[in-house]
Amino acid sequence: MEPKSFHRKLAAILSADVAGYSRLMQDDEAATVATLEAYKQVFSDLIRQHRGRVVDSPGDNLLAEFASVVDAVQCAVAVQKELQARNAELPENRKMLFRIGVNLGDVIEEESRIYGDGVNIAARLEGLAEPGGVSISGSVFEQIETKLPLHCDYLGEHEVKNISRPVRVYRALMGNGLAKGAEARLKADPRKMAFPLPDKPSIAVLPFENMSDEKGVEYFADGLSEEIINGLSSVEHVFVIARSSTFTYKGKPVKVQQVSEEMGVQYVLEGSVQWSDDRVRITAQLIDALKGDHVFSERYDYELKDIFAVRDEITIKVLIAMRVALTSGEQARVEIKRTKSLEAYLKLLQAYSIMGGGNRDKMGLARQLVEESLSLDPQYATAYVALANLNIVDVYVGGSKSPRESLDRAEELAKKVISSDDSNEYAHAVLSLAYVFKKQFDKAILEAEKAVALNPGDAFAIFMLGTALYHSERFEEAIPYFKKSLRLSPIASNQCLVNLGGAYRFLGRYDEAIETYKKLLQFQPDHLPGHVNLAATYVLAGREEEGRFESSEIMRIDPQFSLERWAKMFPFRQELVDHLVEAWRKAGLK
Repeated sequence: MEPKSFHRKLAAILSADVAGYSRLMQDDEAATVATLEAYKQVFSDLIRQHRGRVVDSPGDNLLAEFASVVDAVQCAVAVQKELQARNAELPENRKMLFRIGVNLGDVIEEESRIYGDGVNIAARLEGLAEPGGVSISGSVFEQIETKLPLHCDYLGEHEVKNISRPVRVYRALMGNGLAKGAEARLKADPRKMAFPLPDKPSIAVLPFENMSDEKGVEYFADGLSEEIINGLSSVEHVFVIARSSTFTYKGKPVKVQQVSEEMGVQYVLEGSVQWSDDRVRITAQLIDALKGDHVFSERYDYELKDIFAVRDEITIKVLIAMRVALTSGEQARVEIKRTKSLEAYLKLLQAYSIMGGGNRDKMGLARQLVEESLSLDPQYATAYVALANLNIVDVYVGGSKSPRESLDRAEELAKKVISSDDSNEYAHAVLSLAYVFKKQFDKAILEAEKAVALNPGDAFAIFMLGTALYHSERFEEAIPYFKKSLRLSPIASNQCLVNLGGAYRFLGRYDEAIETYKKLLQFQPDHLPGHVNLAATYVLAGREEEGRFESSEIMRIDPQFSLERWAKMFPFRQELVDHLVEAWRKAGLK
């Protein structure tokens, strides 16, 4: 069989997709398909008029090539202007905005298809474009700068997976803007904020993108983001969105304006990590979403042995850029102590990734990784805290053969860390959690208060103080802490919502409890604790039929559900547990 023929060539590549396509399809599938087909026809007609060729157009994506860069950019501008006019005739929720990226690069042509780095970069540029806008590469900008009356804003250098050098990115504007809809989206709109802006500098740190193929780099990239979050949250005069919320954006082509509006913050930090042999390249960009400006865009090249220094450098630079003055104590907390063993660090990050999944069958692997981390660095305090937390998680997920021994071990490990470093807030928070499960609530509150004092902006520490008060039956006092934790972590705060709903329920505020549990289930439809607590709340509110429906959902999710086993997990006075058990039985649970 003869090999397929292909050849290389230089081409201008246009890549486009629909912003918010899934939402449009969910709202009205038929109307979305009709609009998409009409708008694709606009693309096809204008591409042909500009001497280009449509290479492929699956779903909401479109790929085209041009022999001329000028033709490609003029086509992109013409498409956006035409679609802007058509969108003006549609209701706001039916407008369809395309993002377009244009690159000039080498491609491989095989029959009618094109492949290669040139195409990959165009797709990356598309992901960086605003809805209704056009992003172009540095190579394109150099060709059109003196040939088209097109204004461009420089957006800095961006990494592209499997491309050794970062790509310069520009945002294309024409006259007063390429598209009014696109220009309006360049800045976050304070009127569209999901939450009021805090009265101090506020920031969301997005997961740093792994630009390498190695899984270990993925853990490191996640860990770098988390450590920057921890460093920033230790400063009292900064409002920092928690990891559990910002990591919901991981792997998604999200825009900083969207993050700003959904999280209710002014600044967004994003970046990437690329690992090669014994060196690592890290990029970091801080954006003021309210102004639509890049505050800074930096690239850091380090040898692996010096890698931990970059976290402090980025964190301090962000604080300076936000005009936050540090006390000497805060400076010390930002520049935290850590292991010098990269391998120990990566093993611990992998263990945390497993623990976060809550899969009982994988907790053994998590424990093995933590213990391997400690064998590499026996003085690694964070690993001891992780091992303490792991013992508590084992109890919570039902994997411990002796819950009492597991909780005693967790207490012992947390105290070991605190005895050598009383400023470790996470050791205090985990010790508080151990005391909650041991029903030593006064001690739990004391340790949680210490954690909050050490890191007043940490969502987990604040949640733990609310949890300690909640299990002490100080429900009214617990509610503000749960709300504050949720503001710091608006997304993926499942257990916080469970506890907040429980506080409302124990206070007899059933409507608020039901609303809280429904909010949780809206994002996590199969969240077992959410359904279990909602079932009891419905019964207590006199809505037994709805409680029975929740019971059927519980059995669907967990056919082996045992009320007796579940009741043992509640660290409350027996009278309160009995009260809930009676409600669950009325809902039909056994």
